[in-house]
Amino acid sequence: HSFGAQFAEVAVDTSSGEVRVRRMLGIFAAGRIVNPLTARSQFVGGMTWGISMALHEEAVRDQASGSHVSADLAGYHFAANADVPLVEADWVDDPDADDPVGIKGIGEIGIVGAAAAIANAVWHATGVRHRHLPIRPDRVLLSGARDTASG
Repeated sequence: HSFGAQFAEVAVDTSSGEVRVRRMLGIFAAGRIVNPLTARSQFVGGMTWGISMALHEEAVRDQASGSHVSADLAGYHFAANADVPLVEADWVDDPDADDPVGIKGIGEIGIVGAAAAIANAVWHATGVRHRHLPIRPDRVLLSGARDTASG
């Protein structure tokens, strides 16, 4: 089994409710890394996806039918280049003893802790826990966040 730890630094504007990720770091134990270039890309891609999950992506569904309320995905928000800060990923050597090559696999391990790391950084900055994603500006404003700059 692969696992990792992720850390995020955010800035929260308590007057507008805007949350910006300043930087992220992920350290992973995913077996023997055969190709470091593609492994790092997979980790960083997952963490970028996690930024989007934590701050932007929200699919609204009809309570009765379970279908999407909007007719298309044109209004579906996701992280763009300007939303993605310095994202660093590295790993520790942790070969799988049951695999002849020592490989465990990366898969989508990069996204697993990303949204939680961002939510914890927002809690650290504001003193308010957000348990529903995305952490939208209106939710930050309604939470009564304390006046602070970063976490």
